[in-house]
Amino acid sequence: MSNKKHHGRTRAQESSNAIERMYITMRHLFNRGFYKPMGISGETLREALLLLRPEIYGSIGEEKAELEGLLYVIDRLPYGIEECTFINLTSDEGYSNSHFKAIIPPKRRRNCFRIDEEQMNIEITRGRSEIYDILTHLTFMFVESHKISKRVLIDEQGTTTRDWVKLEKAVSSKEKLSQKDREIAITHTANILGRTFNELTEVYDSFSLPNQPDRLLHLVYWLGKLALEEVVNNNKRTVTFSPVLRERLGHHIHGEIWADNIKEVLLKNNLIDRPIHIISANMHSVMNSLFAPQALKTFTAKKTIFEVYEALSQKDNQTLRNKVTKEALQRGMIYIPDTAGTYIDVQIFDTSKIDFSKTDIEVSKNLKDSDKPVIFVMDYAFGEQAYETMDELLKPIKVNGKKIHLNVESVSIMGKAGILEGGKGDIMIATAHIFEGTADNYPFENELSKEDFENQGIHVCEGSMITVLGTSLQNKEILKFFYNSTWGVIGLEMEGAHYQKAIQAASKVRGSINPNVKVRYAYYASDNPLETGSTLASGGLGTSGVKPTYLITRKILQQIFN
Repeated sequence: MSNKKHHGRTRAQESSNAIERMYITMRHLFNRGFYKPMGISGETLREALLLLRPEIYGSIGEEKAELEGLLYVIDRLPYGIEECTFINLTSDEGYSNSHFKAIIPPKRRRNCFRIDEEQMNIEITRGRSEIYDILTHLTFMFVESHKISKRVLIDEQGTTTRDWVKLEKAVSSKEKLSQKDREIAITHTANILGRTFNELTEVYDSFSLPNQPDRLLHLVYWLGKLALEEVVNNNKRTVTFSPVLRERLGHHIHGEIWADNIKEVLLKNNLIDRPIHIISANMHSVMNSLFAPQALKTFTAKKTIFEVYEALSQKDNQTLRNKVTKEALQRGMIYIPDTAGTYIDVQIFDTSKIDFSKTDIEVSKNLKDSDKPVIFVMDYAFGEQAYETMDELLKPIKVNGKKIHLNVESVSIMGKAGILEGGKGDIMIATAHIFEGTADNYPFENELSKEDFENQGIHVCEGSMITVLGTSLQNKEILKFFYNSTWGVIGLEMEGAHYQKAIQAASKVRGSINPNVKVRYAYYASDNPLETGSTLASGGLGTSGVKPTYLITRKILQQIFN
């Protein structure tokens, strides 16, 4: 027993060291300005990733190829990246005003530009977390590509197996593949990947795109082709960081522009002196909670309010959503789409223009219009970007040479997080945030508590949350360690400590907002990384996220109004 326990602990420690090595290495490579992921310079990153074997990347440590992990990564990288030998991370350097067409990955909003056959530029406007995210995904993708080249290379001169020759033929064929030809190609590809025909057939459609039904074959071919180039001709893929990106990173360039735009709007609409409640959430739940009953009167008559929310969150119900948005815009909602490169849109609700008798949220305070709260909803930030944006937002604004402090009464953060005790759709109430890899901790008085959500038919837990450096680096051992350690961690996410750092600085250190500002943190579980098969790579929340999202949103609004 003692031996096993000791061994378990060392695996967690090994993993923590590996994560730390990855971050230090990534910062080092960034400062250096370029590196070759599969060369000497990329070795530390590859070794650390293989040692970690993160949950999301499944069988990265085995001989066979990892399919779900590949899909997870491809959804977060620009289309066509597998064909590029040069990947260039840049700042916002004006490509969007050029003939280059922006490529936006389906699951991560960022602008990417295919410069020519060999080069892909990726715009970084959200700070370090975004660089970590991309480099980790690229490392995974390149490690997988070398598994392919290992299996198809017969000798050092570059002779390849029959399977590879056949795959090449299928991919380069100009005709659309018939069912028969496709199945023949899948047979060869399965052999190359060390997977069964069945396994490939099952994931085949998840990789397909309307203009490229055989994308999986295309991906495997190009990943293998560039890996062969590296192995046979020593023509290595290179990642570079543009000089402007290196000079700007960490300087809040985008966060500052974003915050200034918002304060201009508050000023222009005479809202700057009103009590302000900031909510970091998505762009629909506050709006729907305030306006759905009124906008969809006939529709809501026969349904519970949660059924209405569920209908609103279904993909094919755009007309319903448009009705609510239209109602909101007519009744005092101001929408500020992001133009600063933060990818954080904003909605401002002037509650003096809302008729609360027509909503289903109780309001006990009788306030005169000038004291009625302004609700400020900002979309989710990404990792460290949470500090940059919140920090800039809470700074006073200069008007005619004098400083005006924002009257911020509360800051509420509603997020998605991984849970360690429970499953998808559960709710977590944070009592403190701990920053991964350090003992830095940010305790706070949370206005929300477990009792607020009892008897709602949803499992709720309360405890500290860990703010991780990136979602794709956690493995079971580390999570078990968090879970069983005296920190009492109940879940993990990427922004909590960063938001709290900014709120604490503004309220307790800089004195730019009320020192007794109220804070609320609540998360709903997107996955439980301790259960294999319910990691983020196993797919989205579907409608299981609707109820917790709205329970939290409604609770926040009730507290603001009562």
